[in-house]
Amino acid sequence: MTSKTIDAWRPLREYTTARIALGRAGVAAPTRVNLQFQLDHARARDAVHQALNLDELIVACTTDLTSAGNDQRDMLFPIISLCSVAGDRNRYLQRPDLGRQLPEQQWQTLRSRAAEQGPIDVALIIADGLSSAAVVAHAVNLSRLLIDGLHALGLRLGPLCLASQARVALADDIGEALGATLSIILIGERPGLSSPDSLGLYITHSPKRGRSDAQRNCISNIREAGLSYPQAAETALYLVRGALRKGLSGTDLKDESTTINTASTGIPFLK
Repeated sequence: MTSKTIDAWRPLREYTTARIALGRAGVAAPTRVNLQFQLDHARARDAVHQALNLDELIVACTTDLTSAGNDQRDMLFPIISLCSVAGDRNRYLQRPDLGRQLPEQQWQTLRSRAAEQGPIDVALIIADGLSSAAVVAHAVNLSRLLIDGLHALGLRLGPLCLASQARVALADDIGEALGATLSIILIGERPGLSSPDSLGLYITHSPKRGRSDAQRNCISNIREAGLSYPQAAETALYLVRGALRKGLSGTDLKDESTTINTASTGIPFLK
């Protein structure tokens, strides 16, 4: 009669992609675990190094976002394509500081656009960051919810900006050039071995060059296995209202909106 070994960790593995209870083969990891690690590592590297196809993203945004926000169409379009001073991927990865700056000519182009359209409340930016895969997978769907929500708040949007070789602080340059009260940037986050497509959202009040990370709010881990689009949009709009009411963002603006929607998590100990 053969005995069966009960794997007490199996139920928990169903609720996380984290590497828990991997097992062993002798003194080493099992072959399947080693192969999975190599695959996940390759996906994370690809997410960092693969260039964002701006042309395809422009088509996707133009197709899917034209009906969002009702009368905001004339403000959002035509889309503006931007690239940081870094210029190319290798330089971007080696010089993070260059990914935070716009070339002067592009900055002046935004200033001219701002002069034509007048003051705006929100500058919305989609940027590649450290995961173009995250932008392709999530940015358009989340943007639709954000645009509708911002319109419902009666806020005036600036032109939709798509930025490549971008760090988070590039939104400061863009927001200042457009004369925006707030900047919102959707950007690919540094990929992990279990999350190569995680999207981040950052909100900054009174964006301008020299802002620090302590002066912006972050919503992280927006993806299928993380924070859902409706939850991310709801939190973002809550922070937008708070930032406009208090005239600030960052560590002095707390997210006290809602708790986790346990009904949709499926995790027993959160119910």
